Amino acid sequence: MNDERLYHVLRGQHVTEKTALQAENSNLQVFKVDTTATKSEIKKAIQTIFEVDVTNVRTVNVKGKTKTFSRRVGKRNAWKKAYVTLAEGQSIGDEQNP
Repeated sequence: MNDERLYHVLRGQHVTEKTALQAENSNLQVFKVDTTATKSEIKKAIQTIFEVDVTNVRTVNVKGKTKTFSRRVGKRNAWKKAYVTLAEGQSIGDEQNP
């Protein structure tokens, strides 16, 4: 996998109240990723970009919701998210990694 692909795999960090609690309690980070990305590509991208050790990657395909806009039916895009477990003592963010 080339370096350019690494930067296209990760779309951004998915931040909600639930994911913030998981990050504090169980060292788990959640990312929006490319729908064609594999677990090994996600792991390699996070290890390379953030310089942390990844122990586990789980992925979920999220279906797009159907929405109604004043008599018209539309659909949001489907997307993929990855639950990434970091090694003990590792973190992603403003803090310095040990």
